[in-house]
Amino acid sequence: MIGTLTLDQLRVLVTIVDFGSFSAAGRQLRRAQSAISQAIATMENVQGVTLFDRHGHRPILTDAGYVLVEQARLVLASAARFEAIAANTRAGMEPQIAIAIDPLVPTAPFVESMKMLGCRFPELLVSFSTEGLGGALRRLRSDSASLAVCLLLPNVPDDVVAYPLMRVRMRAVVAPEHSLALFQRPVTLDELSAYVQLVLSDPVEPESQHYGIFSDRVWCFSDLSRRLDFLLAGFGWCRMPEHMVMALIEEGKLVEIEIEDDSAPREGLAIYAAYKRGYELGPAGRWLFNELQTRFPAFERGK
Repeated sequence: MIGTLTLDQLRVLVTIVDFGSFSAAGRQLRRAQSAISQAIATMENVQGVTLFDRHGHRPILTDAGYVLVEQARLVLASAARFEAIAANTRAGMEPQIAIAIDPLVPTAPFVESMKMLGCRFPELLVSFSTEGLGGALRRLRSDSASLAVCLLLPNVPDDVVAYPLMRVRMRAVVAPEHSLALFQRPVTLDELSAYVQLVLSDPVEPESQHYGIFSDRVWCFSDLSRRLDFLLAGFGWCRMPEHMVMALIEEGKLVEIEIEDDSAPREGLAIYAAYKRGYELGPAGRWLFNELQTRFPAFERGK
């Protein structure tokens, strides 16, 4: 019962519309036509609206009926979802999963994994957030995310379980009109220190430890796309994920610079699938954790 409504009344209404008549709805629902007519008459009387024009050979929805039948579909779909989630929970599946992802994580393999998750667990409630640098780990620790796809610098902390998925190679780049783009040789660290470095930082803890900073002048960004905008506009240099800038380098919109005695790992930064130690992933979480371990390495090999 929903106030003065029942799900059965809504189901009768939708069935009449879908099958074209009261008698067809009765056959579909295995009820007498009189019972179908009575259900609609009761709903019209209680709600104070006319749902069908009955003057013709077939019942025709009124203007109010057109609107209300769509609302009935929404309520029935929501009720079906409620029942499905309850049934899955009884069967041992988690009712929802919250996922956090770092900005440097490639989008393509993650999107494919999420599509597969939706196909495999269609009733699972999924919440998703793209975090600033360090945000995914912070959400794991606060129990507001059950699974993260993220960097873990400088190493994997003791309070998380993590599996390396792939490495993201980083390219040091500038806009073609930037002074660093004119160097015909590797740039020394002393020379780099004179130029603005565009740094991706933690928006919640901006004073947290940074890695790979060589410049005396640093501009901090929590959003990777915003940093790319400033990079393309020639405000400074930075390292960007290879998958984000290779097309821009080929188009001449960015220029790669070589850094002398560069300490950055040539193999790139490790991306991990991680969850909080002591937290038990449900069936969907375990499935996604394993799926990511297959999807990301395949993406890296195909680059």
